[in-house]
Amino acid sequence: MLNHLLSCLGRYKKYALLAPSVILIEVFMEILMPWIMAKIIDVGIQNGDVRYVTRMGLLMIAMALVSLTAGVLAGRFAAVAGAGLSKGIRQKLFYKVQEFSFRNIDHFTTASLITRLTTDVNNTQMAFMMMIRTAVRAPMMLICATLMAVYINATLAKIFLVAVPFLGVALYFIGSRAYPRFQIMLTKYDQLNARVQENLSAIHLVKAFVREDHEKEAFRQAADQLRDTQLRAEKILLWNAPIMQLVMYSCMIAVAWFGGNLIIASDMLTGELLSFISYISQILMSLMMISMIFIMLIMSRASARRICEVFDEPLDLTDSAASDDPQLQDGSIEFRNVSFFYNEEAAAPVLHDINLSIASGQTVGILGGTGSSKTTLVQLIPRLYDASSGEVFVGGRNVQDYKLHTLHENVAVVLQKNILFSGTIKENLRWGNPNASEEELITACQAAQAHDFIMAFPQGYDTDLSQGGGNLSGGQKQRLCIARALLKHPKIIILDDSTSAVDTATDSRIRQSFRRDLADTTTIIIAQRVSSVQDADCIIVMENGTINAIGTHEELLKHNAIYQEVYDSQQKGAL
Repeated sequence: MLNHLLSCLGRYKKYALLAPSVILIEVFMEILMPWIMAKIIDVGIQNGDVRYVTRMGLLMIAMALVSLTAGVLAGRFAAVAGAGLSKGIRQKLFYKVQEFSFRNIDHFTTASLITRLTTDVNNTQMAFMMMIRTAVRAPMMLICATLMAVYINATLAKIFLVAVPFLGVALYFIGSRAYPRFQIMLTKYDQLNARVQENLSAIHLVKAFVREDHEKEAFRQAADQLRDTQLRAEKILLWNAPIMQLVMYSCMIAVAWFGGNLIIASDMLTGELLSFISYISQILMSLMMISMIFIMLIMSRASARRICEVFDEPLDLTDSAASDDPQLQDGSIEFRNVSFFYNEEAAAPVLHDINLSIASGQTVGILGGTGSSKTTLVQLIPRLYDASSGEVFVGGRNVQDYKLHTLHENVAVVLQKNILFSGTIKENLRWGNPNASEEELITACQAAQAHDFIMAFPQGYDTDLSQGGGNLSGGQKQRLCIARALLKHPKIIILDDSTSAVDTATDSRIRQSFRRDLADTTTIIIAQRVSSVQDADCIIVMENGTINAIGTHEELLKHNAIYQEVYDSQQKGAL
């Protein structure tokens, strides 16, 4: 886990090393000052030597300034190193998520990944900053102050032989019970973030169904659960402060009592007792800081583990081990005995024994009821998932022989959910081709029947879109997503129910432009409407994860009961 996290430091490693280095200077100065103070009292004041007092006093001031400067520098170096670490962790997390397949993403919720990128990284950053400052300062101060205390009076220093074991047992008790509670707390953070994300992304639906009160109650429950788990975790940690104070004040009282008796017996000088008390304060403060480190490590350990879960997630899809990068020769597709499970624990496959061959340049429609695995079937073509068994071929080669980048560049997918990003229409379109010219943008939008409504906006292609394209209708978003896919000039284009929100006339014009402009492109259209696929070269009817029938519109109308039923129901609905 440490190797994972420290590898994220990058060029900030020097600051992580500088911080503890200057802390050593700070500790050295602070350790010497009580000893010099004792000399001022026992030598200078006792003998009335003003020059000695002045000289040693100026030395103390200089040491205090050096200590102050070292402390400021340590704080700055630790802050820079901590910020650098958090940046590196977030960057590594985000880059790792970009490499995830759909199956990998299914292992984590979106809200959980957001929590790991924010709350968990913040906890880890705070713990790291404390480690390179306090975790160096406190043990060094504890050791040096203890040695000085023993040097001044070994008998009086035995008080710590009782205090330290008691404190160690108390901290172990607190830590062993607090850690699992913080793990639960972070899970509750995930649930709260999931609730917020879901509500904000569906705010229009919430208001349309007047469900504000329901959402408020659901959020209140999630917030209450988070509060309760936080309280359960903090209740354990609350014992830390009173236990530390008990140890500190008990030691102070014991030192004052036994030290006073030693002065009365002339076995100890006044300055020595004062410096001994200073060292005791340093020792006890060091113990207090160590206990704080202990608590922070408990909190950050749970966060660090969650971060490393993402780092350690094995990638489900990786590039071919072959050094060559073959290019797609054409848009032909073939499935050979393909079955697919979403996870290993599933009782039955969602796709079973699929055998299918599609020639390059063909237009293929896919029809089937909800849950018939139409989307899952086409997601195997660009390797958004890998087949659990069997083989998928594109352009005459197994899809696993291609580099993922090559495959994705040549297979364009317009998913069911139309995703647009904040920015202009032009910027969203150029996701399909960053180097697309103005003419190419217009041509793609004309083919997708999007050019007219774009030009109706005052800024045209420079119109700003709100988050998720909220200022567009569903049909407009679908047409922009189709245009974006066309800009890739793919050999295969997959439309996953991508015209469901447009009217039938516009749908027909889109299909006409596809036949005219994409004659050499293999086109796969998943649709619920028969009218969207009836002109296809062949239509695949899916049922319960298997291919029920393949044929043209006329052939299926004659011989396939499922297709007949769908067609008849839609024809009646149109009357």
